[in-house]
Amino acid sequence: MNSIDDNFYKQKKYIPDFPIASGEPTIYIEGYPCEDNEPMAATGFHGIQITTFFDQLSRYFKINEHIFIGIDSFIYYEEGDIRKVVAPDIFVVFGVSKSPQRRSFYTWAEGALPVAVFEFLSDSTANQDRHRKVDLYMKQIGVQEYYIHQPEMKKPAEFHGWRRGESGNYLEIAPDEEGGLFSEALNLWLRWEDDLKDNVRLLRPYLPDGTAITTSSEVAQLLTQEKQLREQEQELRLQAEAKAETEAQRRREIEVELEQLRSQLVNLKDETT
Repeated sequence: MNSIDDNFYKQKKYIPDFPIASGEPTIYIEGYPCEDNEPMAATGFHGIQITTFFDQLSRYFKINEHIFIGIDSFIYYEEGDIRKVVAPDIFVVFGVSKSPQRRSFYTWAEGALPVAVFEFLSDSTANQDRHRKVDLYMKQIGVQEYYIHQPEMKKPAEFHGWRRGESGNYLEIAPDEEGGLFSEALNLWLRWEDDLKDNVRLLRPYLPDGTAITTSSEVAQLLTQEKQLREQEQELRLQAEAKAETEAQRRREIEVELEQLRSQLVNLKDETT
């Protein structure tokens, strides 16, 4: 099984089943602001983390047209009240159409809530992310899982998650021995690794079997490496074929020389008899 077929098989195997939402994709509702004049990322560390994580989730869930992934956009969660709004760094919604793109996400119009929300800690929002937003996402909005992560390597590692129970209460998700958290909502492992090149502590998703979900740049790099390997193999094959042809030609020449020598010996014998 090649890598493309293998990845497709794993996606079909591991992506959770879910019902289609009751609402309709809604690009914009008049009267609900969709911008706050704030930049997407608080720092370059956050920018790398947010775009990398968004890229990985987008690539993985691409095969299902009813999984929407939002990035730093408003979620309005109570019709008629523009104050009931949050803007998480990343959120995932099951059961709603991937397209068209929305200016904001309106839970009542779409008929769905995010199954997972991710906030990457910054100096200005960390306190709210750790405390007030846990209760907000879990109880008031009804998100299934909520995660916070510190992407700056110069600061202490901080990765926590909470899961909502059937009764509406929520508990913090227990990490494994390596500090990873398993997302039941997404059916993915979530682990961080240090990117020494950019000094970013990257949160990354992994399949339940431990397979890392790659980024677009990593895939492009792998394809380049595969192309180079194919070219090297082709060059070695051509060299081997050329060497084999040279050796075959030399054998033919030797056979001709031997045949000539045999003829000369026969002639000498005839001359001496």
